[in-house]
Amino acid sequence: MIRSMTAFASGERATEGGTLGCELRAVNHRFLEIGVRLPEELRALEPALRERIAARVSRGKLDLVMRLRPPEGGEALQLDPRRVDQLATLATELQARFPGLRAGLVELLQFPGVLQGAGVDAAALQAQALALLDEVLDAFVAAREREGDALAAGIRERVDAIAAIAADVRALMPAIRAGQRQKLEARIAELAQPGGIAFEPGRVEQELVLWLQKLDVDEELDRLDSHVAELRRVLGKREPVGRRLDFLLQEFNREANTLGSKSVDARTSRAAIELKVLIDQVREQIQNIE
Repeated sequence: MIRSMTAFASGERATEGGTLGCELRAVNHRFLEIGVRLPEELRALEPALRERIAARVSRGKLDLVMRLRPPEGGEALQLDPRRVDQLATLATELQARFPGLRAGLVELLQFPGVLQGAGVDAAALQAQALALLDEVLDAFVAAREREGDALAAGIRERVDAIAAIAADVRALMPAIRAGQRQKLEARIAELAQPGGIAFEPGRVEQELVLWLQKLDVDEELDRLDSHVAELRRVLGKREPVGRRLDFLLQEFNREANTLGSKSVDARTSRAAIELKVLIDQVREQIQNIE
């Protein structure tokens, strides 16, 4: 199935440490390039996240962003009983030496280690992050496939037009060759008038055959038909095919150029131009395919 390289997907999941959000977006790129932005709690998970993405995506410039939003009402705080007991013991000892010494509640709470945020289970949070990424990746790949279906439909439409032009040129060639032969024979007859140039009939026929062979485009049309069949086959494969299609379009272009260079008729010249226009349109669409 054809996949586009551009897509966007996002999702959220409630965890004990807060709401975990994930966004994944991608644009065209020759290779796979992954940028990652994570909260501090998930920094250690980056290699695993990259590995999961690479297992399902082969091309594109991807940006993965994960955010952790604290629970509603702010982060829950709690006292560290051990640290409070240590402060109480220290205060008793100091009060014996300094009877007038007083400490306020706010000052005690500001002492390092007295207040602590609610602990977050790192392993559980990482497991939730991986599960969320899998969900977002499912949506991301589905979005790529939907856009890929639209691209494939547009490509098939233009490939059908290319095949039709090739068939039209093939049908025209017998008449074009016959017309060229008549023109050359008429010119030779004109030159062979009394007082003109003397021609050896066998030699004339040989030159005519050689000239008409140079104009022959059957081989180019056969290759063009073969490329059309191969492109249709590749479009049906369930794997990344963007690079293969890009190479195949170079072959299409080569045949169109040769057809144009051999043209001696306005109709085949127009056909060569139309082919190049269609091939360029297909190439533009293929640049978006994974």
